[in-house]
Amino acid sequence: MATTLLLNGTVITGSVKLKDCALFIDSDGTIGDVFHMSRLKQKSFPSDSREIDVRGAYITPGLIDTHIHGIGGFGTEDQKVSSILGMSEHLADHGVTGFFPTIYTDTKENMIGATKAVAEAIGKEQGAQILGIHLEGPFISHEQAGAQNPAGILPVDIAFFDTLLEAGKGHVACMTVAPELKGMRELALHAVKKGIVLLAGHTNAAYENIIEGMQVGILHTTHFFNGMRGLHHRNVGTVGAILIEKEMQCEIIADGVHVNKDLVRLLLREKSPGNVVLITDSLKPTEQTEGPYVINGEEAFIGDDGAFYMQRDPSLMMGSSLTMLRGVKNLVSWEIPIEDALLMGSANPARIYALEKVGRLIPGYYANITVFDPAFNLKGTILKGRIIRDNF
Repeated sequence: MATTLLLNGTVITGSVKLKDCALFIDSDGTIGDVFHMSRLKQKSFPSDSREIDVRGAYITPGLIDTHIHGIGGFGTEDQKVSSILGMSEHLADHGVTGFFPTIYTDTKENMIGATKAVAEAIGKEQGAQILGIHLEGPFISHEQAGAQNPAGILPVDIAFFDTLLEAGKGHVACMTVAPELKGMRELALHAVKKGIVLLAGHTNAAYENIIEGMQVGILHTTHFFNGMRGLHHRNVGTVGAILIEKEMQCEIIADGVHVNKDLVRLLLREKSPGNVVLITDSLKPTEQTEGPYVINGEEAFIGDDGAFYMQRDPSLMMGSSLTMLRGVKNLVSWEIPIEDALLMGSANPARIYALEKVGRLIPGYYANITVFDPAFNLKGTILKGRIIRDNF
């Protein structure tokens, strides 16, 4: 593979913003150097290097979406390899270089089928790379089921947990659970041995339940504020516990609908940006050009606010139509520093899920890169040094 030079950009290495810089991509698909443009003439590069003037655009770590059900008319609920690969292609159009296809709580048969489809798709992607599988359930709370299939909710069952891991062929990275469920401690200890990250979500947990979960390694949270017991001044609930306990990490859907933008700003005053992960929770009809919109077998519609709602119960919000790049744009428009927004969208998930050599733009890491202009228009998506979307 030929080497590449990205010139005249603002490089965000992870949590640091460097203006008027360049980035060199080595022939092995890793980052070779990051340097100020004033040093260009002092450098020596292969004569066949492709030089791309990004004209002041941002050069950032490739975006990583660790909670996504679908996009572009393709979804995990299809239980088809072709649908998972369709998600991969569409995500590259929005600057995503890595993602966790997320499996709904559903019947055992459907969960196994969807998990197997994702596992079979791994290694065949032409767009964003599948970095793991997120199981959203089935050991969750009936009271906080949201749009999950209530018929699929189960009591803790370690044997079925292992069945899902087997279906995932070693690629399951995490599972959303309700910490208050009977048997959760045993499941959590088992998950630690298997290397699976557990997230508290779709939960009716009290403060004490969150603390008990933390004791066995449940330190991350699914779409914070949504699908969990809220905060009350006499009962801190799940939300209060996560805000109080600094060690707790959380996902956030930055569409301004699932969580008010001012509450996101409050969250980032209470928690270090290093403990917050930007996700989309986007659904199959996201970026779909025309209807009908069907989400996990349910007819849906897009509200004026851009979220999806259930047709037969318009009061039930089913999920977002957000993309990761729009999420970063929203955070910046809410006065969040862009380097913090990118930390949330790349470095943090890479650290939490121990993803190797991704999430930062430093020498030796994979050249997984998103390039966008100051108006947040995508200019290019680069995966391991290969340009998979070229709008330069």
